[in-house]
Amino acid sequence: MTDHNFHPRYRPDIDGLRALAILPVVAFHAFPRYAPGGFIGVDIFFVISGYLISLIIFKSLANDSFSFGEFCAHRIKRLFPALLLVTAACYLFGWFTLLPEEFKQLGKHIAAGLGFVQNFVLWKEAGYFDVASELKPLMHLWSLAVEEQFYLTYPLFLWLVWKSRAPLLASIAVLCIASFVLSAKGVSEDSTKAFFSPQTRFWELLAGSILAYVQSFGAWKPSFTRALHRCLFDRPAFRAPAAQEDRQALLASMLSVMGLLLIACSVAIYSPAMAFPGPRALLPVAGALLLIIAGPQAWVNRRILSHRAVVWTGLISYPLYLWHWPLLSFARIIEAQTPSRTIRIAAVAASFLLAAFTYYFVEKKVRRARSSGMKVTLLCVLAMLIGYAGYNAYSRHGYPFRVKQHTLVAEGIGDWSYPAGLQTRQFQDLTVHTNSYQPPEVLLFGDSHIEQYGPRVVELTAAGRARPVTFMTRGGCPPIPFVDEHNQNVCASFFDKFWPYLEQHPSIKSVIISGCFNCYFIFQVEPLRSAADRLSYYFRKNSVTEDFRGGNGKNAAMQELVDFTQEIVSRGYQVHFLMDNPRDDRFDPANVIKSENGGRPVFLTASLANYAASFPSDKKQVALENEMTARLKDTGATILKPADLVCPQGICAPLDASGRPIYKDSHHMRAFFIREKMDILDPVISR
Repeated sequence: MTDHNFHPRYRPDIDGLRALAILPVVAFHAFPRYAPGGFIGVDIFFVISGYLISLIIFKSLANDSFSFGEFCAHRIKRLFPALLLVTAACYLFGWFTLLPEEFKQLGKHIAAGLGFVQNFVLWKEAGYFDVASELKPLMHLWSLAVEEQFYLTYPLFLWLVWKSRAPLLASIAVLCIASFVLSAKGVSEDSTKAFFSPQTRFWELLAGSILAYVQSFGAWKPSFTRALHRCLFDRPAFRAPAAQEDRQALLASMLSVMGLLLIACSVAIYSPAMAFPGPRALLPVAGALLLIIAGPQAWVNRRILSHRAVVWTGLISYPLYLWHWPLLSFARIIEAQTPSRTIRIAAVAASFLLAAFTYYFVEKKVRRARSSGMKVTLLCVLAMLIGYAGYNAYSRHGYPFRVKQHTLVAEGIGDWSYPAGLQTRQFQDLTVHTNSYQPPEVLLFGDSHIEQYGPRVVELTAAGRARPVTFMTRGGCPPIPFVDEHNQNVCASFFDKFWPYLEQHPSIKSVIISGCFNCYFIFQVEPLRSAADRLSYYFRKNSVTEDFRGGNGKNAAMQELVDFTQEIVSRGYQVHFLMDNPRDDRFDPANVIKSENGGRPVFLTASLANYAASFPSDKKQVALENEMTARLKDTGATILKPADLVCPQGICAPLDASGRPIYKDSHHMRAFFIREKMDILDPVISR
């Protein structure tokens, strides 16, 4: 099979730039404290991919030699060997170490990763009930999915524009601008969707594509460059004009230094708490573009990016990206907590070794093998087989037969049913859940800690005992005005719909408020948002608390909650304030697999003795509940305390009388316990 497509001349500094992309990502995942913005390495990869792929397509189109088949075959040979090895290894390792629900999710992600739709799967999974990202060994395949979606659509677009003789650069620029606008708008409306959506990420690849067009067809207008030369080099700054070659070399080096600084600043000042990508992605994207524009002879590119060790890291960057996250994620799963520094260092070292092995003995061997058509066919068949194996694990609920003991505990981790059994309605751009087509009489407002009562509502509805009920909730958003835990725009938008919903539904007589107050006031330790975000939100709402875990911030948040409750009561509604249910890591069923020798046994041979032991209620949570009760007692709201049912007489038991875990994780109760035991809301929601 002859390859007719053009291939650009090798630039070692591009591989060095790949190293500059992968190292912050690895550092961010292993040691986030030292590289809080390391996730921007993915954006650098996007720029590089868009640039190199577009060079191939532009030159091939210009030579009238572009072939879709050869383009796709080259992508398969480039991406599949390492990807298949990593996904197969994760499947095998997961078979022996993961609980059924964990293995079920891994199977889904294997199928989604090999189908290059992992970004959509993670977007749909995102929510307060979702498993934490560090417990998803193949979460990182979302970026590969975005790239592949670009590879499948963009060449066809370029070919159509080229054949129609439309202005190619203008067409690409329009797409790039449109994608950037969607990204900027998306982070203010739904940051999760904006993070994973291809529409809001394509502009980063298209930025590299525009640079490729400029270099391929000489579209760069030198007037700005000449003006910059005169400003920097001509008199009076110099006694004599510098030679043109010297000017170009110095300018290129300056651009490379600027690019490196932009990337370094992004890694240092960004954090996961910030809305991303949007305009913030401009810094790493611009940094990558400047380093590519500067060329291989620029100082940074020549002395740093082209260094042998850096180039070698760039060469193994793709398998290193694939390997490092599963190793860290499996370590987190096995330890049932954040792994020690020693374990994380070992995982990073192992990922480098595995990446080198994959590059030299898998990737290079596959590329050099003869019979390209047979090679591509075999890779596709293997991808389908592994993907099917993953889907089968998902559809068969993680193969529970693998677990030799404690099946109830193992199966209990994933037991959840909200919003199963409820109907969906749209209110503006918010999805609410209801149990009836009749006008609602009761509104449940808050985060996932009120969502978890969905199974009880469904149970009462099936028995014909429930009033028309509506859940108006948003996971992770405190039911407190002007206070926002993890996404100011999403939570503020959600809260702003509360009063309009009541006004448009006069049938509502009762309002139940609840939230994970233990999470917000006690357990969360990361900053609520960046200083800039806090400042802008303050001026927009004029009443924001920067940090409500103590001191004035906590007092301000408490007062906002009291005022909010009083306002609802004053408008004639019956208000019921549902306190938070207890939270403790000892409730988490996953901890039962933490064996006495410190590791997860292959077939879960750990004893239930330690996990099943009762323990006293947490004093801080009891104190918080007492403080909130004291503040709310004069508002006119009825105070409901689920802790009395979960931890009677102040003693908490992780298992019920049948040996079933009553919690899904450390702070969400399982559906069966909600259905059978948590009747605390029955007087309000029952007929």
